[in-house]
Amino acid sequence: MKRRDFLKITAITTAGSMIPISLKAAQKAHIVIIGGGFSGATCAKYLKLWGGRSIDVTIIEKNPLYTSPILSNLVLNNIKNINSLKFSYTGLINYGIKILNTTAINFDTDKRVIYTENGKKIRYDKLVLAPGIDFKFPNKYDINKIPHAWIAGKQTLILKKQIDSLRDGDTFIMSIPKKPYRCPPGPYERACVVADYLRKKRVKVNVVVMDENQDIIVEKKAFGSKFKEYGIDYRPSCKIINVDDNKMEVTYSQFGYMESIKGNVINIIPNQKAAKPIFLAGVNDGDFAPVDTKSYESLIKKDIYIIGDSHKSSQPKAGHIGNGEGKICADAILRNLNGYPVFDNPKTNSACYSPVSDNEATWLTAIYRYDPTTKDMKIIKGYPKSGMPSKKNFVDMFYWAGNLFSDTFS
Repeated sequence: MKRRDFLKITAITTAGSMIPISLKAAQKAHIVIIGGGFSGATCAKYLKLWGGRSIDVTIIEKNPLYTSPILSNLVLNNIKNINSLKFSYTGLINYGIKILNTTAINFDTDKRVIYTENGKKIRYDKLVLAPGIDFKFPNKYDINKIPHAWIAGKQTLILKKQIDSLRDGDTFIMSIPKKPYRCPPGPYERACVVADYLRKKRVKVNVVVMDENQDIIVEKKAFGSKFKEYGIDYRPSCKIINVDDNKMEVTYSQFGYMESIKGNVINIIPNQKAAKPIFLAGVNDGDFAPVDTKSYESLIKKDIYIIGDSHKSSQPKAGHIGNGEGKICADAILRNLNGYPVFDNPKTNSACYSPVSDNEATWLTAIYRYDPTTKDMKIIKGYPKSGMPSKKNFVDMFYWAGNLFSDTFS
């Protein structure tokens, strides 16, 4: 695939092959969306674009600004400022979407009522859950001392400050969770960005990466070559057992043996699960929520849809694909409200760029199509495709991210 074609694909709305439907019901349906990230915000926007005044859409999101995890690793090496990754919901409000800055604390899915932290009861006709991720910590420890920085914002800044405190002879330790987790290339990207940053600061730090997976799970050639170039101590099959924030020590198992390692800065990215609203609504099956990927409707409870990082499917958990899921979900809800069948051949595109230094990035894309046999999204022949690190990719990365940010929040 030529790079210009890749950029075109990333800009196309995933649901573009579907027919937008204007709702014609006598009474307005109320769709409530929990979470205002890439999937939730996109779903809300396209519900109003396609449904117009015939529906009411409300987002329940505790944060007045959304901080993008995409590009947040570039805060660690001074390429980006965290404030440049914050987005308001003004663009969505302009479409007629209502934003409630509170938290859903309980659900009565029989009566279709949401109870919020500020004491409100909100009724819905359709509920979309897009709450993101939560963590499965190996033990209790202070995340302000040992940050994950996997939800961008305050945690990113804590890790940034710690990295800047490193001196010659120090050790930086980071862990990579067992898949599935948010943004498969992200931890490998972070290791490269940090190692390159320290090298260019002329600070000799031992960078240790402990991966619970058996090997680099994505873009192995690109990340493997950079790990070698930067002298990163990569350790596969490492399960984190215990994190001690007083001793600054990590205990882990590898190939049946228990080991401990001390670090001056430790960045543990824990294993992940669906966020709390999924469990409160009772739509989980284990750590994530099973869905019909033609519509993202729950397989457990009718009229509840799950998009983004909290559902269970073969697709990666990432912002770009969450944006596409939001459009498919919006289309499916409007079809259902009008008595039309769900579009039976949806496609999604997973695309991303990963910085590996302060001026180079890789790229990766994959296209998924609904497979009626497995009832899941299946990667189509010829994908995934990727590009090795280059300065051109680094420039294109900001166009890609800008398109995604605009499509979601503007």
